Amino acid sequence: MDALDIARWQFGIVTVYHFLMVPLTIGLGTLVAILQTRWHQTGKEEYLRMTKFWGKLFLINFIMGVATGIVQEFQFGMAWSEYSRFVGDVFGAPLAMEALLAFFVESTFLGLWIFGWKKLPAKVHLACLWIAVAGSIVSAYFILVANSWMQHPVGVEMINGRPQMVDAWAVFTNNTAIVAFFHTITGALAVAGGFLLGIAWYQLWRRRKDGIDTVDATGKVIVGESATIPGRDKKDHAVWIKSLRIGAVVAMIAFAGTTISGDVQAKLMFEQQPMKMAAAEAACHDGTGFSILSIGDVGSRDCSDVVAVMEIPGLLSFLASGDFTTEVRGVNTLVPEYQERFGTHLSDDPMYGSRAGQEINYVPIMAVTYWGFRMMIGFGGLAAMAAGVALWLTRKGTVPRSKGLMRLALIGILAPFGANAAGWIFTEMGRQPFVVAPNPAMSGIDQVFMFTASAVSPGVSAGEMIFSLVALTSVYAVLLVVEVKLLTKYVRGGVVSAMPELDQTQPRKDDGGTSPGGEGDDDVLAFAY
Repeated sequence: MDALDIARWQFGIVTVYHFLMVPLTIGLGTLVAILQTRWHQTGKEEYLRMTKFWGKLFLINFIMGVATGIVQEFQFGMAWSEYSRFVGDVFGAPLAMEALLAFFVESTFLGLWIFGWKKLPAKVHLACLWIAVAGSIVSAYFILVANSWMQHPVGVEMINGRPQMVDAWAVFTNNTAIVAFFHTITGALAVAGGFLLGIAWYQLWRRRKDGIDTVDATGKVIVGESATIPGRDKKDHAVWIKSLRIGAVVAMIAFAGTTISGDVQAKLMFEQQPMKMAAAEAACHDGTGFSILSIGDVGSRDCSDVVAVMEIPGLLSFLASGDFTTEVRGVNTLVPEYQERFGTHLSDDPMYGSRAGQEINYVPIMAVTYWGFRMMIGFGGLAAMAAGVALWLTRKGTVPRSKGLMRLALIGILAPFGANAAGWIFTEMGRQPFVVAPNPAMSGIDQVFMFTASAVSPGVSAGEMIFSLVALTSVYAVLLVVEVKLLTKYVRGGVVSAMPELDQTQPRKDDGGTSPGGEGDDDVLAFAY
C-alpha cells in the first residue's frame, strides 16, 4: 500500500475525530456564556444550575479537543513535510495567530473562569467566560483562513516555486474564509442546540419515569419534587424544560443560518472549484437540474453509466448562479479543461517518487462527494425538523413517557455532528487530486496549486505510516471511550453532578461558600467550580 494513501487515511481519521469536538466546544461555550449572563440578569437559580451543568460538559469536551488537536500540528511535519514547505510562508501568520493569540487567550481566560467561582467579582468572572468563548471563535477563524487558502489561494506570488504572501489583507479576508466561517459557526450552534435538546429530553423523561412529574387530564405537566433523589426539585424541572426549548430554538435558527451561508458557499465553489460541485451532483453532462437520486457506479469516477433518475429542474443552476436557466458544466466538459491546464500525467519530478508519470484523475470519488453533500443537508434538516417536533411535543411542559422517543432524542444528538462531519469530508475530498486547489477566478495567478501526490513526506515509508496510523487511531479510540464515559457519567448524574452541594444526603467539605453543604472534594472535575 502506498504511503500517500495511508497518510491520507491517517489525516482523515484524526482530523474528522478532532472536528467532532470543535463545533461542540464553540457552540456549547457560547450557550453556557449566555446562560451565565441570564443568571446575572435575573438572579434565577435555574440559570446558575444550567450554567454549572452544561459548563461541566463543555469543559470535558474542551479538554479532549485540546488533547486530540495537538496531533494535527505533528502530522504536518511527520507525514506532510512537502506540503508544509509549500504552504509555510502563507500558513505561518494565521496559524501563529491562532496558537499564540486566540488559543492562548481562550485557555487563559477559561482557566480564570474555572477557578474564579466565588473568588473573582461576578462581572469579571462572567467576562472571563465571554473572552474565552470569543477566543475559540477567533481561533476557528484563523484555522479557516488557512484552510480556505487551500481552497482558494489569494494574496501570494510564486517565488522559486513556492507561494509567498504579498497581501496579508487578501489572505485574511478571503471570501472563501469569510463564508466558511459563518457556515462553521452556525453549524457549531446546531450541534450545541441538538446536544441540549437530547440530554434535556432524557432528564425530563427520567423525571416522568421516576414519578416526580405527572400530567393532568389535559396533558399539562404537574411539576413535583422527590424526597429521595437529590436535586430533583421544581427548579430541576425548570432547568431541563428551559434547556430543551433553548436547544430546539437554537437548532432551528442555526439550520437556517447554515442554509443561507451554505448557499453562498456553494456559489463560490461552483466558481472556484467547478469539478468539486460537478462531482457532488454526479453531473456528468452540462445541465440545470439538481439530482435527487443518481444510479450507476459513482464510486468509479467514471461517468459512463451514471444516470440521474430523479432531479429538480433548474435547482442546480440556482445553486450555482442564482437563476434557473444557466447551464452548469458537467464532469465530461471539465475533465478536458483540467487536462489542458495541468496535464494528463504527473511529471517525472523526483518529488513524486514512485508516483511520477502516473495518470492524473481530476474527478474526486463521486460516491464520497455525492453522498457527503446529501448527508450534510439531510442530517442538518433532520435535526432542525426534530427540534420543531420537540417544541410541539413539549408545549405542555414535559416530554411523553415513551422510552422509544427518549432514545430517538438521544440518538438525534448525533445528527448535527453527522452533518458537520459530512460537510468537512465533502469539502476536503472534493478538492482532490489537489491539496492546494487551483482556481480559475484568481486573476492571473491560477498556477498556485499543489497535487496531493507531491505533498506527502518523501522520507516516510509505508510501514512507518501504518505504525503511526494504528498508534494514533488506537489512542484516539481510547480517548473516545474516556470522553463518552465521562459525558455519560455526568449526564446521568444531572445537575447534582455539577453542583454536589445540592445533595444534602452526603457529608461535604465546607469550602466557605454559600451553599448549605459546601463543595465536595471527591470530584476532580469540580475544580474550584
